[in-house]
Amino acid sequence: MTRIRLLQFNAALGPLDYRVPEGMQVGPGDAVIAPLGPRQIIGIVWEADRLPAADVPEAKLRPLLAKLPVPPLQPQLRRLIEWTADYYCAPLAAVARMVLASGGALRGPATTTEYRLSGQEPPRLTPQRRLALDALQGEQATMRELATLAGVSEAVLRGLANAGALEPVQVDIDRPYPPADPDHHQPDLSELQREAADTMVAAVQAHAFAPFLLDGVTGSGKTETYFEAVAAALRAQRQVLVLLPEIALTEAFLTRFGQRFGTQPVLWHSSLKSTERRRAWRAISEGTAQVVVGARSALFLPYAALGLIVVDEAHEVSFKQDDGVRYNARDVAVMRARFEQIPVILASATPALESLQMAESGTYRRLVLPSRFGGATMPTIKIVNLTEEKPGAGRWLAQPIVQGITERLQRGEQSLLFLNRRGYAPLTLCRNCGYRFKCPNCSAWLVEHRLSRRLACHHCGHETPPPRTCPECGEPDCMVACGPGVERIADEVAELFPDARTALVTSDTLNTPDKAATFIAQAETGAVDVIVGTQLITKGFHFPDLTLVGVVDADLGLEGGDLRAAERTYQQVAQVAGRAGRGTKPGEVLIQTRHPDAPVIAALAAGDRDAFYAAETEARRDAGAPPFGRWAAIIVSSEDEAEAREAANRLGATRPDLPNVEVLGPAPAPLSLLRGRFRYRLLLNARRTAQVQAVIREWLGEHRHPQGVRVSVDIDPYSFV
Repeated sequence: MTRIRLLQFNAALGPLDYRVPEGMQVGPGDAVIAPLGPRQIIGIVWEADRLPAADVPEAKLRPLLAKLPVPPLQPQLRRLIEWTADYYCAPLAAVARMVLASGGALRGPATTTEYRLSGQEPPRLTPQRRLALDALQGEQATMRELATLAGVSEAVLRGLANAGALEPVQVDIDRPYPPADPDHHQPDLSELQREAADTMVAAVQAHAFAPFLLDGVTGSGKTETYFEAVAAALRAQRQVLVLLPEIALTEAFLTRFGQRFGTQPVLWHSSLKSTERRRAWRAISEGTAQVVVGARSALFLPYAALGLIVVDEAHEVSFKQDDGVRYNARDVAVMRARFEQIPVILASATPALESLQMAESGTYRRLVLPSRFGGATMPTIKIVNLTEEKPGAGRWLAQPIVQGITERLQRGEQSLLFLNRRGYAPLTLCRNCGYRFKCPNCSAWLVEHRLSRRLACHHCGHETPPPRTCPECGEPDCMVACGPGVERIADEVAELFPDARTALVTSDTLNTPDKAATFIAQAETGAVDVIVGTQLITKGFHFPDLTLVGVVDADLGLEGGDLRAAERTYQQVAQVAGRAGRGTKPGEVLIQTRHPDAPVIAALAAGDRDAFYAAETEARRDAGAPPFGRWAAIIVSSEDEAEAREAANRLGATRPDLPNVEVLGPAPAPLSLLRGRFRYRLLLNARRTAQVQAVIREWLGEHRHPQGVRVSVDIDPYSFV
C-alpha cells in the first residue's frame, strides 16, 4: 500500500490522503503521525472506500512521518465510530478523537519521575509547606499533580524537594495490573439470582450478541448476579467493561468487586492523573486490563478482546452526553456489543421506558429479580400531603419526617433526606428592592452556596462572592434566600437535632473517589446519623442501618418542560426509596408533596411500578414520543442575539415538508442564554419510520451560516433547556 486515507481530527478539513514511505508498513486502524502544513498531526488510517477525499495526484502526496507504537484500532471499533457519527449527526473526526483519549499513551513504553514524602522535616516550615506536608500524606504523583492535590504552587514543592522532604521515585508507567481471580470468592446466590446468572454466563460463553435487561428491585443483588457473567468472561480470557453513571459510585462498587475478585478493576474517569490514564489506555489496547470500570467515555477505548459490557443503573440520565458528541452511552453500548458480537447487560431497578419496550418486543431478553436478597423486605411508603401537614414558618420538613428522624435517632438507626437541588437556595434576592441575583452569562438565577460562601451558576460555572450591598439599591445586608437546597435542609436538621451527626452528599462535597470512600466508611461504621443528599445518593449505596428515607419535595422534578419529567421523577424517588430497609431492619419512606393525586405520586405510594409504566407508555404512544416516535433537537446559537434569531428563522423557513416529520419552532430555548451565547431551538417529532438523520443532514446542508453561528444537533434529546 503506497497511498492511504487518513482520518485526522480537524472536522473542517475532512479526511486527507498521504503517501506511505518506503519501509513503513501501515494498514487500516493504525495510528500515525503526518505533516499538515508546518505542523505534525495524529490520525488514524482508514479504509479508503469508506471515506470521501479530494482527488489529489499521487505525485503531490506528502509522506507519513511515523507509525505510532500502539495496536491498530480493530474493525469493530472503526464501525462503531462510523455508526455513532452517522446516528448522532456528529463529525467522524470528533468521535474518533474520543478513542485516542490519552495522548501520552501513543508514544510507547516510558518511565516517569514521581515524588512522595520522605518523612524528613524541612529546616524551614512555612504555612504553605505545612499545608503541603499535611495534604500529601500517602500520595505519590508528578510535581504538577501533587501541587494540585495540595493546593500550593509547584515552587513550594520544589523547595520541599530541595530540602529533602520530597523524594523522587522512578516509576514504570505501564506496569501491569494485578490479575482478577474469577474464583476468589463464590457468592451465595438465591435461586432466582442463580437462574439469571446462568443465563448470562451461557451468553458470554457463546461469544454472540445478546442484549439483556436485568430488571431487579433495589437490594435484589443485581451486581452479585452479573458478577457471575464477569467471572465467565475472565475465565475465557476476555475483557469486561462496566459503565457507571457517577464517579462517586465507583468507590462502593470497587469494594464489592474486590471482595468478589480479590483485586481492583482498572478505572477510567475524568479524575485520573495523566499517568494513570496512559497506563490504563495501553493496558486496555494490549489486552492486559481485564475489567474496566468507567464513565461513559470508557465505551470508546480500544479493547483488544472485549467479551462483555455491563451498563449499571442503565436508566441514568448522566449516560447521555449533552455537549460535543451528544451520544447516549446506554444505546452506544448496545451497538458496540453488536459490532463485537458479545453480550451486553443493562441493569436497573427502574429501567428506561425505551429499554422496557425493547424487552417487550423481544429485542432484549428481560431477566427479573422481583424481591430483595436475603429476606429483606421492601420499605413501606407513605405520602405527606404538604397542603395539610404544613412545616412551620421558615421550615421545609413536615412533622411526620421530623418525628421519623427522632425515632431513628433514639433507636440508633440512620435517616436519609433527599432533595435534588444543590446549594443553600435556588434564588437570592434583595429584600429592599426585589433585585434578583442573575448569572451574567446565562438566563438562570445564581444559586447560593453558604458552605463555600459563593453565588454560583450551575450551568456555566460562573461564581462570585455574595456582595455586602445590593448591586441595584445599595442596601447593606439585604440578601434573602428563597426556597430550599440541600445545604438549607442540612441547616434545619442541625437546628432540630443539634446532637445528630449529619453528612451532606452532593457533587460539590463528594467530587473525588477519596471523598466518596470517606463518606461510605463513616456511614457504614455508624458515624453518621442523618444523610442529606441530591440524586447522587439515590443509587448504589447499601447502608443496613438506614431505615428512614424522607423525600423533601417530590414535585420538584415535575416542574418545567421536560417531556420525560414523570418517568425521571418516578425513577429518582423509587431509587432513593430503595435505600431504606436494605438490612434486617424494616424501612419506611415518607414522600412530601403538594400533589398527592398526581399519577406518578400515586404510583409511588401504591408501589405499583407496572401501573405507572403502563400509563406513561400510553401517554407517549398518544404523543408520538419515544419509544414510539423520534425526537431530534436543533440548537442555533450565537453571541449576537439577532444573528442567532435570524439563522434560526432561516432554518425554520426551509423546514422539511414531509408527512412523517413535524418541525416545531424555532423558539427561544428555555435557557435562552447559556455561557454567553443566545440560543434558539427547533424540535423534530417524527414517526419511527422516518430517516431522521438523513432528513436533518439534507436540510442543514442547504445552509451556510455566519462564522459566529453554531448549529448543533441532538438526536434523542434528554435535556430540553
